[in-house]
Amino acid sequence: MSIYGDYIKSVIRTVPDWPQPGVNFRDITPLLQNSAAFRKLIDSFVHRYQEMDLDAIAAIDARGFIVGAPLAYELGCSFVPVRKKGKLPFRTISETYTLEYGEAEVELHSDAFKQGDRILIVDDLIATGGTMLAAAKLITRSGGQVVETATIVDLPDLGGSRRIHEAGYNVFAVCSFTEDE
Repeated sequence: MSIYGDYIKSVIRTVPDWPQPGVNFRDITPLLQNSAAFRKLIDSFVHRYQEMDLDAIAAIDARGFIVGAPLAYELGCSFVPVRKKGKLPFRTISETYTLEYGEAEVELHSDAFKQGDRILIVDDLIATGGTMLAAAKLITRSGGQVVETATIVDLPDLGGSRRIHEAGYNVFAVCSFTEDE
């Protein structure tokens, strides 16, 4: 967790029973609207990764872009979007993953990375871990090396961070919420 983790967590809004009864949605909008909190969020990632030799930030569509772009800028590395199927205009590779009620697919440009590039994957939240694992598979298939996966919020009760660890990837979360918080 980040040194700002408790503060960041305090700014995130919990919306009960959304999008369905029994779900506590963790809304990062107040975090993004608060300039001091947003700066601390980006600084949390910059401080963690500034001395790592990264070639690119791979950010997951769409909220991962919010953190990924300023982080790539601050670290002086490239920004690569991992998009939902059908959103990239050039040749792509894709990976399908399971959702609670079906499947989804993410894509990456086939020329996004060079062999051995060191990549940090960024998203806003880890729930079941499916999207993050799909992105990691794409990066590995394209020749990149996943250095770590990073997120604003981890929901450990849903098992995603455990699944990512079990797949061999490190996970960094600025903060986490259990189901009863």
